[in-house]
Amino acid sequence: MPTTDRVRDHASQGAPTVAAQRTRRRLRADRARQLADLLRHQLLTGGFPADTLPHESTLATDYRTSRNTVRQALDLLRAEGLVDRLPGVGTVVVAQKYPHGLDCLMGLAETLREHGHVTNEVRTMSPVPAPTPVAERLHVPPGADVLYVERLRRLNGLPLSLDLTYVPLDIGTALLGADLENTDVFRLLEAITGQQLGHAEITLEAVNADAHSATVLEAPRGAAVLMLERLTHLADGRPVDLEFIRFRGDRITMSGLLHRSL
Repeated sequence: MPTTDRVRDHASQGAPTVAAQRTRRRLRADRARQLADLLRHQLLTGGFPADTLPHESTLATDYRTSRNTVRQALDLLRAEGLVDRLPGVGTVVVAQKYPHGLDCLMGLAETLREHGHVTNEVRTMSPVPAPTPVAERLHVPPGADVLYVERLRRLNGLPLSLDLTYVPLDIGTALLGADLENTDVFRLLEAITGQQLGHAEITLEAVNADAHSATVLEAPRGAAVLMLERLTHLADGRPVDLEFIRFRGDRITMSGLLHRSL
């Protein structure tokens, strides 16, 4: 057989083997992601006593998978900063995410009151001309002044979110002398207006932290953060609070109760 034919024949015989290896690696990676999702839920909801995960062999038996798949799943969780491996101890939970509900209109301190103390560092607070998109959403004339507030919010001393807030100036003026360091804006808005808040429109997406946000939140530059955009209305329907909130994704988890309606 000519040399070129032998090479061609050898390549054709090896191709299925290479393809099979790639398929096995892909399937193992898929199973690792699936297992990581299951383990993530357990470790975030306190499913492991003393925050220590079972031995790899136990996890492999419990989830009917291989130890290699378990190791890959744990590597994924370690890369997220949720677990670590300690010599003589095993794999332990090293980070905690706090639950933030999406089915109830509450301020951050109200939402996380069972998990610790929320404090606010007011970084900026002043009247500014409303950018056109802000003016439109708050129903104020284009270029009219609104109160702009930037706050770094901490839970138990750890940076949790960076909040950028716009409030119509007729309401915002009263916020200038308020205790924003220890009080949710929601409570203050209700006290100032004499009305309860009614509803809010929200959008939640993942964005990369810009240099400023990363520095303030003490997060790696370019790290993914959860960005919650929220326009809150009074009970009478008036929009009074437009917020852009960047949460550290490694410290917060969003959840809600949804009902099917067609």
